[in-house]
Amino acid sequence: MNQGKKSEPQPLSGIKIVDATSVLTGPYCTMLLGDMGAEVIKIEPIEGDMIRNGPPFIKGESAYFLYTNRNKKGITLNLKTDEGRGILLKLIKNADIFAENFKPQTKDKLKIDYPTLKEINPKLIYCSISGFGQTGPWADRPGFDQIAQGMSGLMSVTGSPESGPTRVGVAIGDSIAGIFAAYGILAALFERSRSGKGQYVETSLLEGLVAVLGVQAAKYFGTGETPLPQGNDHAAFAPYGTYTTKDGYMNISTVSERMWRSLCKRLEMEDLPDHPKFETNAERVKNKEELRQILESHLAHKTTEVWVEILNEDGIACGPIYTIDQVFKSRHILHRQMLLETEHASAGKIDLIGFPVKMSNTPCKMNLPPPYLSQHTDEVLAGLNYSEEEIKELRLKGVV
Repeated sequence: MNQGKKSEPQPLSGIKIVDATSVLTGPYCTMLLGDMGAEVIKIEPIEGDMIRNGPPFIKGESAYFLYTNRNKKGITLNLKTDEGRGILLKLIKNADIFAENFKPQTKDKLKIDYPTLKEINPKLIYCSISGFGQTGPWADRPGFDQIAQGMSGLMSVTGSPESGPTRVGVAIGDSIAGIFAAYGILAALFERSRSGKGQYVETSLLEGLVAVLGVQAAKYFGTGETPLPQGNDHAAFAPYGTYTTKDGYMNISTVSERMWRSLCKRLEMEDLPDHPKFETNAERVKNKEELRQILESHLAHKTTEVWVEILNEDGIACGPIYTIDQVFKSRHILHRQMLLETEHASAGKIDLIGFPVKMSNTPCKMNLPPPYLSQHTDEVLAGLNYSEEEIKELRLKGVV
């Protein structure tokens, strides 16, 4: 993949981030900013980010850690020691952003809360990411992705009536909270360019997931009814869902009368749109199970691949359902540079997900592979004017 030339500018070049986050959501946020050129110093406890312990491993390095920690310099720091906290404060003095995902009371115990760090650096943008927010009855609860999925309502509308509540198959809460955190940080940076002042930014897994409930929340607001799991069907349009073909499954989404009539024509059912049960979208939604049986009886004559080609010729939204290995072998995904290869210091060649945002003048780049544990500790401390002897002493004390 073309990773960009070293001389190309990046939108966040010159921005310094001190990243004290761990696991997935915070690291995902800071990785997105690092991809855009920010200098990210990732602080890990002496034993390392807990996600380093999660399999699968690539030559001893956790694939989960590698996934969210490119474009960062990695150091270890014991923040429970006075010396460790002192090093953090020196980093904060010249930082633009501090990101953390400790439980709310932990920041106070470590004396690294926003009011404290604001005194050291009034221009600092301080971002907190948590499970449930910094205030409220649930603020001090430990929060992970699946817990937030359940409490946000997302699991209640995912799956089918037969399956019961079902989690989304990826850590969607972590990713969404990380994206919202990056969104808030970028807005705060823009505002700082006018006011000269930093500010406090916070989000949570729970709030991020509630924010994207979308049509399910709209249905509840509009009708007072509690939405139920729809399986792979859309609540407001039909046909819109997953349908069986001769050799498997495919998704079809008709959201306009043109698409609906074109679909019927391609399936050689040109009289179907005039049937009283299917002549309007509202009627099709009401009778979607009967409609499914009719559609699948015709789709059964050809394979998914053939139907996808046929229906796309008429501009009917449809597609196959790929497995993960098929995704990263797809010609289109490869063309869009969504598979990235880089060289890791200990794991060797590794694959990573590519950059989802393309920018014509200031592209995202792979400036640094994910760090191995404490890879840049000496370099960062030397940049703070610690001598080799002082660094050795800190190591002996268990500070780094």
